[in-house]
Amino acid sequence: MTRQLCAQGLQLGGRIDNRQRLSPGEGGLFTRGEVGHVTPGHQPVETLLAMRAIPGLQVVRPADAHEAVEAWKLALLYEDGPTALVFTRQGLPVLPPPPEGAVARGGYVLRDGSDPQVVLVGTGSEVSLCMQAADRLAAEGIRARVVSMPCVERFLDQAQDVRDGVLPAGVPVVSIEAGITLGWERIVGTKGIALGIDSFGASAPAADLAEHFGFTADRVVEAARRVLG
Repeated sequence: MTRQLCAQGLQLGGRIDNRQRLSPGEGGLFTRGEVGHVTPGHQPVETLLAMRAIPGLQVVRPADAHEAVEAWKLALLYEDGPTALVFTRQGLPVLPPPPEGAVARGGYVLRDGSDPQVVLVGTGSEVSLCMQAADRLAAEGIRARVVSMPCVERFLDQAQDVRDGVLPAGVPVVSIEAGITLGWERIVGTKGIALGIDSFGASAPAADLAEHFGFTADRVVEAARRVLG
């Protein structure tokens, strides 16, 4: 099958919705600017959720170079619909390589300790924040599992036992993604915490905005403490 590719900023993703709906061979390569770094019209806080709501569209947000390679493989092999690959513009640390087939399952355990007390779930650039938070929690004696979830739809399509192997029943979950929090209740449940951004309007250097909107390891640590009571 011939694959078509459209590349543009994520805030313009809505302009190709019809092609994404209709063509299984259509692909989208998106770069995501720092949320709030430009005007509200260019802040794609709701776009990830909107894309995930399109039937058959798989949305993949890689956390590093390893996941980026696997994401391209998913896009090339996927025959049931189009794929949106959502990349960040900022530099990211290279994380431990995922186990074979892990990215194709949508979500996997990136860092684990025995008998985790809390699970930290991130996508894309926020996964590295979860890794930093896990280090700080470990220093406090709190066992945190880190889950990378590059494709939420693929993860939710897995059998229950596979999902339970990643998100154990009874263990509280904290998620973080640079987008609106609506939809993450499917992952964190009623007792977890979804961290995100549910507003428009700020414009400043990326580091300042990350601090302002709480995209920091400290905020993840604080949320983990809250869910643990």
